[in-house]
Amino acid sequence: MEFFEKYKKIILVVGFLIITGLIAFAIYSTFFQAVPTEPEPSEEPSTPEGGLPTAEEGEGQIIEEEDDEEVTFPQETTEPISEIAQGGLTKVTKLNDTTTSNPSLSQNGSDLKYYNPETGQFYTIDKNGNIKILTEKVFHNVDEVVWSPADNKAILEYPDGSNIMYNFETDKQVTLPKHWKDFDFSPEGDKLVMKSIGTSENNRWLAISNDDGSKVTPLEHLGDKDETVYPSWSPNKQSVAMYTEGKDFDSQDVYFVGLNNENFKSTTIEGRGFDPLWSSDGEKLLYSVYSSENDYKPNLWFVNAYGEKIGTNRTNLNLETWASKCTFSDNTSVYCAVPTSLPEASGMFKELAERTKDNLVKIDLSSGQKKLVAIPDGTYNMSNLIVSDNGYYLYFTDNVTGRLNQIKLK
Repeated sequence: MEFFEKYKKIILVVGFLIITGLIAFAIYSTFFQAVPTEPEPSEEPSTPEGGLPTAEEGEGQIIEEEDDEEVTFPQETTEPISEIAQGGLTKVTKLNDTTTSNPSLSQNGSDLKYYNPETGQFYTIDKNGNIKILTEKVFHNVDEVVWSPADNKAILEYPDGSNIMYNFETDKQVTLPKHWKDFDFSPEGDKLVMKSIGTSENNRWLAISNDDGSKVTPLEHLGDKDETVYPSWSPNKQSVAMYTEGKDFDSQDVYFVGLNNENFKSTTIEGRGFDPLWSSDGEKLLYSVYSSENDYKPNLWFVNAYGEKIGTNRTNLNLETWASKCTFSDNTSVYCAVPTSLPEASGMFKELAERTKDNLVKIDLSSGQKKLVAIPDGTYNMSNLIVSDNGYYLYFTDNVTGRLNQIKLK
């Protein structure tokens, strides 16, 4: 009894806590604990109001590729390596052992010309890897090279904003203003379109000039819209630039700028991060955008972009890649490097996809058909895709090593 009396208060407190806990557990088990239930059968989701229009005739029509048209990439294969791209594992031939920047097809339609940042010089290379120097002059630290489509000349852009137009045939150069940027040549190579960015927003223009910088003509006032204007001279010379205006979170309108204040139709794009590529004849526009609909990954589309047909036949190709990883081999045939997988938000942050493995896909824009052309025999992150004029070779730069490579198409 002495023991009980001595610890009476402690025993009573402990007993009270134990009883309280048991009562609380009983109440929880009776009223709050989740009871497993059978899952209810799923229902087809209804189409929300304000969604994309259904496919029908007329301007603004969106054509969705069917699921059975999806291109599937096998994860592993033990098949033999083919010398020619036939849809399976395909041999990739390395053409050089140095870093390559800004390659372009030479005027003969088969060789490539490129800048080597390690030596600061320009070279040509043929299908067999034979290299020749274009000029003995050295150009250190060139940041970007914009090649003329018609002549052996290019604009060299430097990190400090300096710009040079250099002619490789005459070995002559012209200094262009430092406040010019985002250059593109006309199809004949004799004129330029660019952004002239003055210190004040009142002095910022989309403009054209001769290739030597003379006879400057302002076209459109840029103001604070620099980031949404895309100088890009169409191959058919209909327009010299595009600009975008947002409609809502996931869509924009694209407008085309001509040389004579033409009132071209606009077209709608379903996303942000507009990355355009003209077809060879300038009548179609391949482009990629990202949106919340596909986890902000790049998605490939094309649309008619000429005359009265602007905005028609807008088609979702259901390929997760960028238009800048594609090239036209003719007016309707496109080759694209398509990553085997992409992380979420890679459309917004392209650096997330710098080391993804790419496969080669061919698209027929006349039918929308997509075909896996080649699984490269290695891990390549492909850019700067170029097809020779005869259609026998596809060249690309491996973004990891910076080297030029070749795939035989025929």
